[in-house]
Amino acid sequence: MKKSQETRLHILQTAFILIYSKGYQTTSIDEIIAKTKVTKGAFYYHFKTKDEMGLAILNELLRPNFSANFIEPLKSSENALEKIYDLVYHILMEDSFMTVESGCPASNFTQEMAPWNIEFTKTLNELSKQWEQAITEAVERSKKNGLVKPEVDPREIAVFVMSGYWGVRNLGKLENSKEVYLVFLNGLKSYFNSLK
Repeated sequence: MKKSQETRLHILQTAFILIYSKGYQTTSIDEIIAKTKVTKGAFYYHFKTKDEMGLAILNELLRPNFSANFIEPLKSSENALEKIYDLVYHILMEDSFMTVESGCPASNFTQEMAPWNIEFTKTLNELSKQWEQAITEAVERSKKNGLVKPEVDPREIAVFVMSGYWGVRNLGKLENSKEVYLVFLNGLKSYFNSLK
């Protein structure tokens, strides 16, 4: 990797950590520059604006991570309900990066930036649609294998899981406790048991 590419990646990674813990709106370019120890010129060489940097974070850091953790595991699943539950359990209870107090990075960006920036909205909507499609396709496969009742609507499950996940992330952030995650996971397990 060239020095220039290393600098750009360093800016993105450092900015992401700051934004994840403090929020996009309250993280300034000056803070990012101070934390990365790059010059202002170096920052503006790579990114003309803060929003350009924010979109790069979404596309170059968040998208691959989201794909690896939320989408890829569902593509090869035989038992969709079991895999979705395990995935959500892992992300909520075991993932070492995402913290209770900081919530979900994609959800945070959605709340902070979707109302103000059409490019953020489009990118975040694409991520959401990819997760919805991965869940829907996994459930459809499980229906064909007889692991899910034939009358079940796969998209309904996808929307339920996604809204539950994002909602409980916000509740966890408010309460600063994983206890509410366990309540959600128990409810999710009961819901999934009713679909078999």
